[in-house]
Amino acid sequence: MTRDLVRTPSVNPLLEEGGAGEGAVAELTASWLNDFGYDPVVTEVEPGRWNVVGRRGNGSGRSLLLNGHLDTVGVEGMAEPFSGAIRDGRLFGRGAADMKSGVACALHVASALADEDLAGELVVALTADEEHASVGMEALVSSGIRADAAVVCEPTSLAVMPAHKGFLWIDAHVTGRAAHGSRPDAGIDAIAHMAHVVVAFEAEADRLSRDTDHPLLGPASLHAGTIQGGSAPSIYPEGCHLVVERRTLPGETAASVMSEAENVMAAARRSCPGLNARLEAGLFRAATEVPHSSALVRGLRQACVRAGLPGTVLGMSAWVDACFLNESGTPAVCFGPGSIAQAHTTDEWVRVSEIETCARVLADFSRCFLAGGPRGAS
Repeated sequence: MTRDLVRTPSVNPLLEEGGAGEGAVAELTASWLNDFGYDPVVTEVEPGRWNVVGRRGNGSGRSLLLNGHLDTVGVEGMAEPFSGAIRDGRLFGRGAADMKSGVACALHVASALADEDLAGELVVALTADEEHASVGMEALVSSGIRADAAVVCEPTSLAVMPAHKGFLWIDAHVTGRAAHGSRPDAGIDAIAHMAHVVVAFEAEADRLSRDTDHPLLGPASLHAGTIQGGSAPSIYPEGCHLVVERRTLPGETAASVMSEAENVMAAARRSCPGLNARLEAGLFRAATEVPHSSALVRGLRQACVRAGLPGTVLGMSAWVDACFLNESGTPAVCFGPGSIAQAHTTDEWVRVSEIETCARVLADFSRCFLAGGPRGAS
């Protein structure tokens, strides 16, 4: 299944011109779910962007949702983006690690449990657009879907990852005064003033590295992402625009981060008394975590141990769609084959042995979890 998925292009069209989107791969996965007896629902969440959801079980016991995204990033620079070739125990191609092997593992569970008398309900939810704006997952949770637990099959090298960082993009705008370069008496250099803001944010990044911490995720962080300003070398720049990315820890909100950012601006104004600047909050995605003591984390670790794995618990440094599930009331962790270090690379690959082991772990865990108690016992 992983090879067939890799060989079915699903490049996010918002990331690369001519990207195929999820149409063909959604059709393929829906056909498999249909063959397994799941009567899948295929939904166009935006024009040309597709979710696939298959459900099975009587709903009287626990419910478990297995999730993967169907889109990939672009393929520029790749020698064999859709080959699915296997060499030296590695399967190559765009999406091999991120995350068509994880999707295949979720589909394996659907197949393995298809003929079993489930005490609860298994939901396989495959979503669009995770690599850009997550419109697929937003549509999924907006539809009202909920479960007692969820596994997002992102590449974790078979570690259980119950926590992930979030982020806030912060726009800083500095206003100067345009003037001819020969008129320092008339011009105000917005770029030079923005330099004070950059230095103040650099100091904030140092503070975060010292004063914040999380047992799985480490400290929060901050960096300057983009900066734009000026119109010509001979003109004092009238404006300058900086975008800072602040990586957040569980419990932090956009409001709390913006409050800290205003303190940063106060420091910049002390160093540059004439600074005319303002901040705006941009895109925010929350950091979330699931307790180690939950049935989801404990059960997944136990299934790992039964498969000969150590049951390692780590943090996911990147933001993932598990955020939407956690915030909507479905506890979600990440667990899947492949390394996040291979995601988006020009020679993306995943070890075949990890795909096979992940499939066994997820099937074992799913059986045990669904048989483990009444609804709501997560």
